[in-house]
Amino acid sequence: MIDDRVRLWAWVGFAAQVLFVGSWLIAAAWQGDSYSTLEHTISDMLAYGAPAAAVLVVVFTLCGLATILFAWLSVRPALRAGGRAATVGAVLLALCIFGLGDLLAAAERQGCRLADAGCTGPDQRANLGGKIDTMITPTGILLFVAAVLVLAAAMRRAPGWQRWAWPFRGVGIGFAVLLFAFVGGPASLTGLFERLLAAFGAAAIAALALGIARRQS
Repeated sequence: MIDDRVRLWAWVGFAAQVLFVGSWLIAAAWQGDSYSTLEHTISDMLAYGAPAAAVLVVVFTLCGLATILFAWLSVRPALRAGGRAATVGAVLLALCIFGLGDLLAAAERQGCRLADAGCTGPDQRANLGGKIDTMITPTGILLFVAAVLVLAAAMRRAPGWQRWAWPFRGVGIGFAVLLFAFVGGPASLTGLFERLLAAFGAAAIAALALGIARRQS
């Protein structure tokens, strides 16, 4: 049975994904002519020296916290009938790039923006924030893939959730395909592939949140 508290945190999780995607879509408008959404990453907009970077830092931090709370207070109890996989999947979701990764946005600020003259990749990663971002981002992405696959296993065992299992496996596979495209794609499209990854993952979390919030039993 889905109680009111579980539904509440599901709506919080849904709102967090909408706010997360909306924030970096809107923020691209004030990055200046040198910034390209196709070439430059979302992280560039949070770097030191980026226009109004603090706005995104605050939004990402709040969205990360909301996603963590959604994972533990909504996903875990909603899928409890799926066994231990529900707890493991919820923990992985909380620790992934959309949870802990966003929560630590203030600690992951890179040294400069590649869109700005004189900034190179090594310069961007030279500060502590750049080093933390380099460690957390790939780990957080892999944790998200693991989370959706483990949650799919929980859905397969939980009554009433079986029809969600295969779509969630598809999310994991699709995210992995996009990740390979991101890593192996041309540098001129780095920003595009990162945005596709961010939007796809957030959409999957939002769909799960909406499914929990609207569930009758």
